[in-house]
Amino acid sequence: MKKKLIVITIFLLVVAVIAGLGISQYLSNRPKYNTSYVNGNTAGNLYGAGLFCEYGDTIYFSNPSDGGTLYAMKTDGTGLTKLCDDVASFINVDEHYIYYVRNNAAFGSDFSFLQFNTDSLCRIDHDGKHTVVLDDEPCMYASLFGNYVFYLQYETQTASSLWKVKIDGTEKTKVSSDPYLTCDAMGQYFYHIGTDGRIWRYDTVSCSTEAVYNGNCWMPTVLANDDVYFMDSSDNYKLTKANLSGGEKVHLAEDRLDSYLLCGDYIYFQRSSQTDPALCRIRTDGSDYQVVAEGVYADLNATSNDVYFRDFHTSIMYRTPISDPGTVEIFQP
Repeated sequence: MKKKLIVITIFLLVVAVIAGLGISQYLSNRPKYNTSYVNGNTAGNLYGAGLFCEYGDTIYFSNPSDGGTLYAMKTDGTGLTKLCDDVASFINVDEHYIYYVRNNAAFGSDFSFLQFNTDSLCRIDHDGKHTVVLDDEPCMYASLFGNYVFYLQYETQTASSLWKVKIDGTEKTKVSSDPYLTCDAMGQYFYHIGTDGRIWRYDTVSCSTEAVYNGNCWMPTVLANDDVYFMDSSDNYKLTKANLSGGEKVHLAEDRLDSYLLCGDYIYFQRSSQTDPALCRIRTDGSDYQVVAEGVYADLNATSNDVYFRDFHTSIMYRTPISDPGTVEIFQP
């Protein structure tokens, strides 16, 4: 009898351990949700293909030294870690996960494909484990809004359209046939340009949009105080500042722009010129104009300490400290 009790006890202990492991496995794999409408990256970075994203003391990025695959490093440049073999763009990060567009199917020797030929929308843990495909169709311009990712899905017959998917991979829905860029996120809203050139505000909860600024604009970046920066399409794509509540718009520079990046008290922009193209920097009030690097650059991204930019012709990635834009170096982590 005593021997039988021992056997039963051991059996029950084994069952309890197995059950405990199963529960632990279930809890670890169960999706973790956000409690607010957190956003995953800045407007400027996402306009520049979202190759860098800073969260806490970590920078998640597409490593140009390893074919654009997903890496992480500390903000001081230490602790370099490869997270996975996926070529990543449009990186978003929240407390629990990294979200990114996988570009493996179209990867080549440079980054020219990033905005056009993509593979799928993915989610992965901060440590690079447990990859989940949220949408296996070609995707781009992904932005996080709380527990949903809004993005463009490329359709060969109808071009691009706006979709959303829950961060657990459910509720994948086409929300608009219009290809609204989701880059300029603020809480549950994002600001985009309509076919009329005006700035519109899209509500990701009601999936409705309303005009908030009359003009002929491109690449809006709206701040919490309703100041907005954009490229003025009606006046040679000049860097422009206005306020959504009214008032006159102000041109901050007379150059024609290819792209720009709002970075704290400064704006970095690519000066478009046949004879004198350059990456330049200016304060948000239009003062202190500086040339950072002569040439043609694209995919402008920023962290709290540095600005990153890619040579359009060679695809070499460069970095310059925000505190000292005169120091430009090749970024080779």
